[in-house]
Amino acid sequence: MTKLPLSLLLLQPPAGAASPLRSLLPPARRLTAMSAATSTAPSSGEYPSPVSPPYPAASKDVELRRAMTASARSAAFASADVVFEDEWLAVVDKPAGVYCDALLTSFPCSAISEDPAIKPNLHLANRLDRDTSGLMVITKCNKVAGKLVKAFTDHKVKKTYLALCIGCPPTWEKIKICSGHGRSKHGAWRVYAMSDVGRSLPGGSVVRDMSTQFQVLGVNGKGQFREPNNFCTDDIESITVQEKAADQTCSGDVNNSAILVRAYPQSGRTHQIRLHCQYLGFPIRGDVKYGGVIEWNGVECDGHALHAESLSFVHPITGLPITFRSPLPSWAKDCISTME
Repeated sequence: MTKLPLSLLLLQPPAGAASPLRSLLPPARRLTAMSAATSTAPSSGEYPSPVSPPYPAASKDVELRRAMTASARSAAFASADVVFEDEWLAVVDKPAGVYCDALLTSFPCSAISEDPAIKPNLHLANRLDRDTSGLMVITKCNKVAGKLVKAFTDHKVKKTYLALCIGCPPTWEKIKICSGHGRSKHGAWRVYAMSDVGRSLPGGSVVRDMSTQFQVLGVNGKGQFREPNNFCTDDIESITVQEKAADQTCSGDVNNSAILVRAYPQSGRTHQIRLHCQYLGFPIRGDVKYGGVIEWNGVECDGHALHAESLSFVHPITGLPITFRSPLPSWAKDCISTME
């Protein structure tokens, strides 16, 4: 396996002005982050400094527009596709651009109980970002909800995600990245150094650890789509984030390569996969908060290309191990269909 060069252990997409490659690559238009001077402003020393850039200023308008569209979709949302259901829980497939709570309000009462007099008692065992599609679990009673929420919290639920990223292709096929995670003084989710885990942040929270395993499935149509597998951590290159990433440079057109990756989150932090993709130098397509392109192949992205592909856990009542797979979204099918 190709060893990860030391120079690639600290990667970061550009946080300053737009890349000069934009003039050579008209299909992609990337939102730029705030100025380097702003992103590297010294801290007061009381709180740790994040090692990933702040939200790009232009992302505010894009996010507002997407939020308004999602609110309208959620209000009119009829029902999600049910992947599995029994008397205790249901696994549903959330579409992109819909808020999680819409799945509860649209869940058919007939699926809860045959007795219409019984009041619904539905809970979301997990949550997905507004623009993330894929599998979610709805529980039907407090007992099951408590057990499943604890299973998610204790990282006993195995999850895989697919992401279509735009950036510089990695030199590795598989990798594990470990870092800190928390909110900056501006309330934005950011990557922190592992050495900062446990330190206090503004608002009373602390830096927490997060780790994700990644597997490259294809780059620019070359590769092979494979089913999820159980990684052996002994044969995976590992990155432990300790400081800000260096600017990543690629030669020629590869700087804006389309990279299909599968993520195996080992923790469940907010925006974890999105943050780690940004840090590794290939932000998710359409993920304007974290440096992703807002336009690709001449079309403006209406959300980010991230999909909750699979869930595996022990059934809280029967005790049986169960695994669920979500149908692939259109962007993933298109990407896979072009692979050689």
